Amino acid sequence: MPQIAFWRGPALLLAAVALAAGTARAESDLLMDPPGFFGPIPASTYDVDRKQVGEARLLIEKLGNGNVRISSESGFTAGAHTIATAELVPAEGGDKLRPVLQASRSFDPDGNALGLLSIDHMQGIASCKNPDGKIRGQIALPSNDRIANVPLNLLFLPLVRREKKEIDFQLFMCGGGPHFMDFVASLAPSSRNGNRPKTVVEVRYGPDFGLATLVAQNFVPKLSFWFDPEAPHRWMAHRLPLYGKGPEVFVVRDGVPTHWLGDN
Repeated sequence: MPQIAFWRGPALLLAAVALAAGTARAESDLLMDPPGFFGPIPASTYDVDRKQVGEARLLIEKLGNGNVRISSESGFTAGAHTIATAELVPAEGGDKLRPVLQASRSFDPDGNALGLLSIDHMQGIASCKNPDGKIRGQIALPSNDRIANVPLNLLFLPLVRREKKEIDFQLFMCGGGPHFMDFVASLAPSSRNGNRPKTVVEVRYGPDFGLATLVAQNFVPKLSFWFDPEAPHRWMAHRLPLYGKGPEVFVVRDGVPTHWLGDN
């Protein structure tokens, strides 16, 4: 659902391979649960001080061919914002979904387009394009394709249900040149925030630097998702930067109090 589109994190390259013509690709290694709900999800965008700065448009659709499409737009009204989409196909007899396409387009505070990031799992290509559509960089997907830039709301469900302690995945980034980075997600410790129900589940994620991960967390953006464990598919909110060196925001489902979302 979200998209970290142009964040200039440390350049840990997992696949800086030159793209060869006619690259053959296997399917994505990621298998996700189908959504428990189809339709629009009313939401809004807030800054880190919990001030509403814009609307958010979130939509989960079942397409005529049986595929699932997730679309989102969030950010500041008439300012910095990001539009993202992902398409997933039925897999494992229809009980799971596998991503086939992911894309995002970001805009700066003045409304200027920053470019297009796209991931084509079937063609095995990840691309960074300029606002005019010219390809700025392009690389082949890694053989262990676990790239999940957009459908994180589905990817994290096994954590919400406490079926797994960690989930490893990858993000594709354009800042500093196209590259992939390992990420890891896990449940956050129980909140000491007495203003929110103890049942609210927070999933935190960030770059996986191995033994240095705990130290590195002090130098990267705060990345979290919140869920209602009584209805695991019920995404409540997430926090992330809109794009590289862009503002961090909360995207919050209507009706969810922002003071439930941890400390600044």
